Amino acid sequence: MKIRKAVFPVAGLGTRVLPATKAIPKEMLTIVDKPLIQYVVDEAREAGVEHFVFVTGRNKGAIEDHFDRMYELDAVLAARGKKAEMEILARDQPEAGAMSFTRQQAPLGLGHAVWCARDIVGDEPFAVLLPDELVLNTPGCLKQMVEAASKLGGKSNLIAVEEVPVDLTHQYGICGVGKRHAGSRMFEVDGMVEKPAKGTAPSNFSITGRYILQPEIFKILQKHERGAGGEIQLTDAMIGLAKTQKFYGVEFEGERHDCGSKAGFLRANIAFGMARPDLRDGLREEMRKYLKK
Repeated sequence: MKIRKAVFPVAGLGTRVLPATKAIPKEMLTIVDKPLIQYVVDEAREAGVEHFVFVTGRNKGAIEDHFDRMYELDAVLAARGKKAEMEILARDQPEAGAMSFTRQQAPLGLGHAVWCARDIVGDEPFAVLLPDELVLNTPGCLKQMVEAASKLGGKSNLIAVEEVPVDLTHQYGICGVGKRHAGSRMFEVDGMVEKPAKGTAPSNFSITGRYILQPEIFKILQKHERGAGGEIQLTDAMIGLAKTQKFYGVEFEGERHDCGSKAGFLRANIAFGMARPDLRDGLREEMRKYLKK
């Protein structure tokens, strides 16, 4: 299964990390020295994605600017002989025409955001990556999913899953566990439910922010049926699609970070900083000094 296109829903207001997101898109908040959105784009590129589709909203222009060329900056760096900095910018620069931007226009939920990308995605399987969820691992989460998809036949859909404490399942989308796929960390999904009532969850495997979906999902989202919170929920559409197509849960390897919360954002900065050989020793020493106070 070749996944050429990925959708990034980036229209959210980032209310969990206010006031930082009052004037800055949450996707542009930095983890160490890169904005959140750059990490997930890099993850998609590693997995073979060729076209990046951003579903944006008002006040999100900084995301588009980030992936554009800044000729003034390039000229200044070149004049000053800043070769290392120029290489960093060149490394992250996408090819011309490899990115598309469309507007969601109204906060109607994740399912609605994905539906807004329908004409750009077209009639082919695609990935969805939530930018406020990072997975620290090599290879990245989406590449692991693409590799898992290569072992399947027919029109299959995949979702990244991880185990959560049983007493917290009511806070997540949860999937049931069916037949396990031999020789892999993958199983058939036996039902899905969004935030089940306490004690009713079919398992403790939560649905996380990485998906590989077939284009038939758009026909279901087209109905604009409202779910939890009065929004068009992607999970509800997946439940509908599961009636005719198989879904698989992929237990990815790596450490997931919810950067949409303040505590998760701070934790991610520490984790990604400690994963950097050029920063690890200095960061450890600074934390040691601080903890002594």
